Amino acid sequence: MFRSRSKDEQAAPTKVTADRPQQPRDPQAPKGRPTPKRSEAQTQRRSLAQTPTNRKEAARRQREARRADLARQREALASGDERYLPARDKGPVRRFARDYVDSRFVVAEFFLPLAVIILVLSMIQAGAMQTYVLLMWMLVILLIVVNSVVIAIQLKRQLRKRFPGENLRGAVPYALMRTLQMRRLRLPKPQVKRGERP
Repeated sequence: MFRSRSKDEQAAPTKVTADRPQQPRDPQAPKGRPTPKRSEAQTQRRSLAQTPTNRKEAARRQREARRADLARQREALASGDERYLPARDKGPVRRFARDYVDSRFVVAEFFLPLAVIILVLSMIQAGAMQTYVLLMWMLVILLIVVNSVVIAIQLKRQLRKRFPGENLRGAVPYALMRTLQMRRLRLPKPQVKRGERP
């Protein structure tokens, strides 16, 4: 009647068989991880609530986020705020290259107005006018090339002096492309006046 159980019988209830699923966890039992703080739990709930339910909603949110990023970048280009500038304009090297170009007169920035004047003059069908127009074109192009070469050499020297060991790749072409734009149309907006040391 009161016989003692064998070891196999005592161990049997503790084993979980493959055909019988494990009992659900008691909510009062310890979880094996710390309970999240209220602020963390609320953040998780909010993120779950903000998760888009379908593809259209997800695409709409992505478009809105892209628009907001572009608006921030436009503001940064106008104000010079480094945090939101596009990747090609970020960093102290690029900033110095911009300031170096903006602090001096550059022939290339006057290319568009000069090109318009030369085009207007080329329409005049006077005797020697066509020869003068051609000479003006050649003179403007020669001045732009010489000025660009001088700026490239000086800028490269200044960059090596100011930023030793830094990656200077692409900074000089970036600055030369900036010289081709008229000063008031440059983006990011110039942060230094002409004649000021960068």
